[in-house]
Amino acid sequence: MITLKGKLKKDPDSSKPKPHDPSKRASVRDKLLLREVQELDQTLPATCKANFDDPNSLHEFTLLITPDEGYWCGGHFYFEISVPEEYNMIPPKVKCLTKLWHPNINEEGDVCLSILRQSSIDGLGWAPTRKLKDIVWGLNSLFTDLLNFDDPLNREAAEMYSKDKEAFAHKVKQYLTQYAKR
Repeated sequence: MITLKGKLKKDPDSSKPKPHDPSKRASVRDKLLLREVQELDQTLPATCKANFDDPNSLHEFTLLITPDEGYWCGGHFYFEISVPEEYNMIPPKVKCLTKLWHPNINEEGDVCLSILRQSSIDGLGWAPTRKLKDIVWGLNSLFTDLLNFDDPLNREAAEMYSKDKEAFAHKVKQYLTQYAKR
């Protein structure tokens, strides 16, 4: 778990007062992320795991989703999440690093999820009140109950699902075997 205590660099001699250095002020994004990452750690779905390669760089991390039900059950899907400096006014950028057959994630890793849009037709797009945990829960739901076959990013996958669910399931399993196993 990443904590505020762990994030802040300690001076070996903490009894000495530290000089104020205005060039090292934390950005609004970084202050928000300190709280949100702690909250995220406590509210992650059981099928998700966040990995911060650098605990001093909370604005870039990898999310692993391992669905325990549905078509993608048993797969390991990695997402790269990058939080821009303008956060929380604009949403984080998300890219799926695992190739998969999905109506809302194309083979290049682009993700179609309304919460990731600055403005969306359904009114469920990004808002400054949203948090990282909302994105994680939304991504996780893409593997269970938030599938959208009506406005897909991968039209071929959506069409296959509507015409032949058995062929769709078979193609998903092919991708799982080839790309999404550890």
